[in-house]
Amino acid sequence: MTGREGVWLPAAARERLARFSSSGVRTSLLPVAGAVGVESVGLTPVGEVMGCIVQQIGWIGAAGYGVGMSYYGLGAVDFGPYVEALYRGYDTALARMVAEASAMGADGVVAVRLTCGHLGQSNHEFVALGTAVRARSRHRPRQPFTTALPGQDVAKLMHAGWVPARIAIGIAVQAQYLDWRSRNQMSIMSGNMEVAGPTELITRVRHLARDTFERHARDAHADAAIVSDVQLQTWEREDNNAILLGAESKVFGTAISRFHTGPRAPGNALTVIPLRPVSQQPITRKQR
Repeated sequence: MTGREGVWLPAAARERLARFSSSGVRTSLLPVAGAVGVESVGLTPVGEVMGCIVQQIGWIGAAGYGVGMSYYGLGAVDFGPYVEALYRGYDTALARMVAEASAMGADGVVAVRLTCGHLGQSNHEFVALGTAVRARSRHRPRQPFTTALPGQDVAKLMHAGWVPARIAIGIAVQAQYLDWRSRNQMSIMSGNMEVAGPTELITRVRHLARDTFERHARDAHADAAIVSDVQLQTWEREDNNAILLGAESKVFGTAISRFHTGPRAPGNALTVIPLRPVSQQPITRKQR
């Protein structure tokens, strides 16, 4: 069985949809504040939705190395297949979640949680979990929006004249061998000082993840993007008396679009990456 967008749905999802259709019970993962928030802007929670995929990220290709080997720095350090596998996992989980929401007649999914867990060996589970909402309107969007923002923040956003478009993701992975300068700086005899190699690597990989996040948001024809989470993972491996240091950065957030001008949203500051030139920015990097 497929969802409204043609995405395959597993048996468990079909069972949830059947219960949704027959029982009339509407479940929600939103806390009270989130549920009240979305209701205040005309969005009614209609059910919890989930998409998941278990994906092996291991040996691929005919060149004698693959994702696993690249990831740990053996052989050629090519992280392209590994990054593509991560995107495939997150995108598939989101697509299946959206397909389930579409089958419920929802117009969006709020407070989405995206996770990637290890199930042993080379297996990774990607999960997208959120609450589907339906607008109290006769006009329906072409496809449901997705956002990692909680319900109360969605309400603040819409009161300020913005609407969520979709979740945006940026991923970057790089590795480099530490030079003698960095290795000396890491010595227990060097005292408290900056280590140049790791600083350069981590700064670069976070910059690349941010750039890919921005491109993903631009693909949604968005005006800006709100960052919800920034993750960093590092590892190192000794190989023939050389130390290979690797870094993986992920940026998660929501691409947003303006639908009218009005007062700024109340509440705490929102972390925003503007997608327009500074002279044309509708919002500042820190909005209060």
